[in-house]
Amino acid sequence: QTQISIGQQKLTVELAANDDDRQLGLMHRKTQAQQSAMVFEFDDSRQFCMWMKNTLIPLSVAFADENGTITNIEDMQPQTEDTHCANSPVRYALEMNLGWFARQNIRPGMRIELPAKK
Repeated sequence: QTQISIGQQKLTVELAANDDDRQLGLMHRKTQAQQSAMVFEFDDSRQFCMWMKNTLIPLSVAFADENGTITNIEDMQPQTEDTHCANSPVRYALEMNLGWFARQNIRPGMRIELPAKK
């Protein structure tokens, strides 16, 4: 787990920074606490896509570039194989419960403060 902040929110999040963790993501979980999240950190910047295969809870995903700036936010329905893609090259994806970003008034152009790389 690691600490991030976005807008006025400070969050403790799970970090998925290797292929196995990114493939598993939030699959098979039945619930996620309101202030919980998973950050996917990719090895390079590309137009990554997410899907909800075997994911049981509805999620929203914010895609963010190398600097943590949100490029777009997509809502995703459980157990679907629809792809939800970044609209430009990104390095991160932050998955929260469905509608969390809207409820917090977090939108594209805002920045996710991520921990410094070691």
